[in-house]
Amino acid sequence: VTLELGGKSAAILCDDFDTDTAVRTLGAGFFGYLSGQVCHAPTRVIVPRARHDAVVAGLCAVARTMVLGDPFDPATTMGPLASARQRETVERYVTSGVAQGAHLACGGQRPAAPNSGFFFEPTVFGNVDPAMTIAQEEIFGPVLALLRARDYDDALDIANGTEYGLTGAVFSHDRARLEQARREFHVGNLYLNRKCTGALVGIHPFGGFNMSGTDSKTGGPDYLLLYTQAKSVAERL
Repeated sequence: VTLELGGKSAAILCDDFDTDTAVRTLGAGFFGYLSGQVCHAPTRVIVPRARHDAVVAGLCAVARTMVLGDPFDPATTMGPLASARQRETVERYVTSGVAQGAHLACGGQRPAAPNSGFFFEPTVFGNVDPAMTIAQEEIFGPVLALLRARDYDDALDIANGTEYGLTGAVFSHDRARLEQARREFHVGNLYLNRKCTGALVGIHPFGGFNMSGTDSKTGGPDYLLLYTQAKSVAERL
């Protein structure tokens, strides 16, 4: 059996990386890519404590630029959710986040327009604790959770602190930090200084660990080996 399952992917923004560049990359890539309805969406953003408020403000600014509408309309930058049931699920997660003490910085409700379709506003939570439900469970909607880290080691611990292990991203110009992420960020697909959505099927081997899958990779020739049987033959000549 091979499985490619869900995720609670995290993006780590380091203090040496330009905040505006990272925010634009993450915000547009998250909200505009299937409205957050994708298993490898970076639903958690982990930042240094000193940059938390600036990143929250920046992501909310990106959220306010999103044009909700028909996905077939070229002017649309964010489409609807898949069903009424999924929108209700997203609403329950937003309610949970507020109840558990996270700060709802923007969004969090159904938009006034469009008034048909299962739309939900792009949403950003700040001051999220790693133990909160919105930081642990896959929402499958346009909801971002911002978490503060004491330092880079703490950021990696937070990133690894869920039952998933699908994708992750690190934004840093420090080669030592990037190499540490290669060793310690426990995900099947790691992206450095770029968004972690948009894997190309058939080209980009893709798959995760833990509850994100069976450690197998779709999209590459090694995937075929999972459907073969190895046979060893020894002959004395």
